[in-house]
Amino acid sequence: MSDTLTKLTYQTFQQGKNYFGLAHKTLSARLLNLISPVEQQAKPIPIEVIPKLQQRLDNLLEIDWQDAERGIYPTSLLFDNPWQDFFQYYPVVCLDIFQMWERAKQKKYQDFPPNVETSGYPSYYVQNFHHQTDGYLSDLSANLYDLQVEILFGGTADPMRRRILAPLKEELRFFADTVSQQVRILDVACGTGRTLKMIRAALPQASLSGTDLSPAYLRKANELLSQIPGELPQLLQANAEELPYLDNYFHAVTSVFLFHELPAAVRQRVIEQCYRVTKPGGVFIICDSIQMSDSPEMELLMENFHEIYHEPYYKHYMTDDLVERLEKAGFENVEVQVHFMSKYLIAHKPV
Repeated sequence: MSDTLTKLTYQTFQQGKNYFGLAHKTLSARLLNLISPVEQQAKPIPIEVIPKLQQRLDNLLEIDWQDAERGIYPTSLLFDNPWQDFFQYYPVVCLDIFQMWERAKQKKYQDFPPNVETSGYPSYYVQNFHHQTDGYLSDLSANLYDLQVEILFGGTADPMRRRILAPLKEELRFFADTVSQQVRILDVACGTGRTLKMIRAALPQASLSGTDLSPAYLRKANELLSQIPGELPQLLQANAEELPYLDNYFHAVTSVFLFHELPAAVRQRVIEQCYRVTKPGGVFIICDSIQMSDSPEMELLMENFHEIYHEPYYKHYMTDDLVERLEKAGFENVEVQVHFMSKYLIAHKPV
């Protein structure tokens, strides 16, 4: 297949996912409002913001394609889609919408059935983030999560995750004398393992580790990662406030879509832990939501996200200075990038 045809196929694939996500959200909202009306919370997006959103999406897809073409990761990763999970779990996602809708209407933010164990977790974690059933604490939630996030972001969750790979490979050049198999990378709050799967594709020889608070999500991650070639990443259940690793152990640490779900003080403690376990000369890369400092024109979308979805720490996150937090922990030369609805902080630990 020629590069031109492959690129066109990729763009069509991504636009198709975008239209599907939009259609799903529009139709489900109309149906639920018909069955169980609720006061309108989301404010309509100003017409002048829509072309800016489209341009951001186009730019994201272009750089995603360019990184694959440059060999940052295999082109096959552009078309990686869990089709089996889609056909198996999409009907469940649709049915679960009714529970999420009622939970949101009744403002039930800590709604867990008796069979879901909630003791032993930090209070900030025992939440129905996004109003999702069981929060992050059940196998059902873990099975539905990736599909729910893909719908939420219109099929762009993976392209946004992949933006950590180019700076990750670039910064690891500092350790060029280290044998590939001895390069250690940690993904904090690895969830279902999607990011670790991408890192494995980009760095097939590296030694990978992942931590998460949820045993259910770690089970899902192990299921996903055991299906791909290479050494199985080491997964540990752990609180990112107390990472169970030696000082100066990892050549690189990553964290994707974590910090907007943490209280401010916890954000700082997690950053300090990431600094502690990163080797001198190593890199810490954060991927998370855009903020007011880099995307003021998207303020309404950020406000809508805060209002529609249960994200109790997001409003503070919108204006939090993550660069200042990183520098306070000891990182330096913090680079900031923005791609579509995510921002990236590439922070270096001094030698």
